[in-house]
Amino acid sequence: MKEQWRLLQTGFNTAFSNMAVDRAILVENSEGKVPPTVRFYGWIPPAISIGYFQSVAEEIDVNACEKLGVDYVRRITGGGAVFHDKELTYSIVIPEAHPAIPKNILKSYGRICNALLQGLAKLGIKGTYAPINDILVDGKKISGNAQTRKANTVLQHGTILLDVDVDTMFSLLKVPNEKIKDKLIQDVKQRVTSIQHILGKKIGFKDVAEAIKLGFEEEFDVELIQGVLTKEEKTLATQFEKECFSTTHWNHRR
Repeated sequence: MKEQWRLLQTGFNTAFSNMAVDRAILVENSEGKVPPTVRFYGWIPPAISIGYFQSVAEEIDVNACEKLGVDYVRRITGGGAVFHDKELTYSIVIPEAHPAIPKNILKSYGRICNALLQGLAKLGIKGTYAPINDILVDGKKISGNAQTRKANTVLQHGTILLDVDVDTMFSLLKVPNEKIKDKLIQDVKQRVTSIQHILGKKIGFKDVAEAIKLGFEEEFDVELIQGVLTKEEKTLATQFEKECFSTTHWNHRR
């Protein structure tokens, strides 16, 4: 009998709620209270997340975000600034000691990203893993991923682009040199792709989630069982959102 992991489909929420839920699952998993968990979610309103070690002041045009109604939040994972809009975001939370997860961080990225690759293949998209944390299709990035390990637990989350709006993204992100902004935008348009661009048609969030679910099941030889957040996870998530992810202290700390 295959090992059963939990699948959470938490829908579309604010940036603060999304990050709080990931952290709550990590805490509960680290204490052995919930099984390995794969979650799919989206962002309403659109948002920018920055890596744990980044500075809001250096990365984000806060005034532009406020004008367009775009949230911004600091992740507990590293990496760069990401504009979240037309995408599916996944997270996986699993004990570091679980045999499915290599101890080596690079290898663990590869294993989890391989689940995404198998899911994309279900949609007729052939991608490749580009270490450390990207997935490419025809040399163009369709997925970026970030990982942290806390309390002997692995949290990895990442994006799969359903569509991409590079112009809006650059209206919200700061660039080191305004003089080369137009060139940067053109470069990114050449280096980033999306499911809609590849297939030439829109694929719904639920259809992509189903494909990625199958990818995780195949890669890890497990069964993903639809579940819900526990009462404790909901309580923790509310606490983390209120006391951390929605606060100026957390988001502007560097």
